[in-house]
Amino acid sequence: MMVKILLYAYSIGVPSSRKIAKRLQEDIAFRVLAANNTPDFRAISDFRKVHLKALAALFLQLLKVCQKAGLVKLGHVALDGTKIKANASKHKAMSYKRMKEEEVRLESEVNELLKQAEEADNEEDKQYGKDKMGDELPGELAFRESRLRKIREAKAALEAEAKANDGQKPDNGGEAGGAIPKDKVQRNFTDPESRIMPVSGGKDFIQAYNAQAAVDSAHQVIVAAEITNQPTDRQQAEPMIMKVKENTGKLPGQLSADAGYFSSEAVTNLTAQGIDVYMPPNRTPHSDFVLAAPRGRIPKNLSIIDRMRRKLRTKKGQKCYALRKELPEPVFGQIKQVRGFRQFLLRGIDKVSGEWKFICTGHNLLKLFVARQQGYVI
Repeated sequence: MMVKILLYAYSIGVPSSRKIAKRLQEDIAFRVLAANNTPDFRAISDFRKVHLKALAALFLQLLKVCQKAGLVKLGHVALDGTKIKANASKHKAMSYKRMKEEEVRLESEVNELLKQAEEADNEEDKQYGKDKMGDELPGELAFRESRLRKIREAKAALEAEAKANDGQKPDNGGEAGGAIPKDKVQRNFTDPESRIMPVSGGKDFIQAYNAQAAVDSAHQVIVAAEITNQPTDRQQAEPMIMKVKENTGKLPGQLSADAGYFSSEAVTNLTAQGIDVYMPPNRTPHSDFVLAAPRGRIPKNLSIIDRMRRKLRTKKGQKCYALRKELPEPVFGQIKQVRGFRQFLLRGIDKVSGEWKFICTGHNLLKLFVARQQGYVI
């Protein structure tokens, strides 16, 4: 019963446990699904948390049903990512530089408060004797010690990340991460695994996760759904396609993705597996698509980047790459605009990943429902 309620709720854009509890009393569809049972919002919320792994597994089960119904062809798969707000405020984040400053300040204040407390104890010992109770921390001291502990934990986590990244050079040719974090790098206290990410062309920033989806061209069924806390898509193309293979049992014939996914290594590796890749090496201005299509054989000495640019100027290349806008973007629009899902309810990358899969399960369920009305038989 609870699975039915949650799946229907996510499918129509009502993920809040409090709103679900209200619908169970007011909405006939919810009442039918629940057989007039009315679990309260806490029971619904706890069920989701306890059984999140099983709920996330429904994504793969429903995908298999979609395959059986003939809704997944894997002729062409388009890949894209969208930033979805974490259940945390970006104002609850602190930079490494600020952490160092706050650590010094708070440590000084804690020491001063401890000194004052010790002086007060000594004075009271003289006045009342040494057996007087009073071992609770003063409010000011408890607050500062708690804050200092959280800052030290966050600072240590940033330093561990920097050490793990030391010597690894990014694809974009930037400098490798040092063993000491850069002053500007931040960590959030509410959901430490979320990150500050750019949205809307990089002009605005939110505390978010990067939600990835691979969408099949036949019926806009999501064939892979993953979460990353990396703000860019640069390293996601190969892992996502491997997830498509893991979920469906085969690789797609064609793949389209925007310039954010491009790397020469990814194109080379995916092409070597027999996938026809359409992925521009950089953002392509509209003027490039109106240039005359190239003719003749492809020169042997062309680099992977120039070869891809040439490929995207062909009629087939333009047609295949255009599918990227016809597949993931409408899917994200349906999830975020139509069903209103713009912020995760859970925290931590593992739980957010499970929630994202459950959201995508609801999307695929709706696609299956429409297909049945069109005569597809399961």
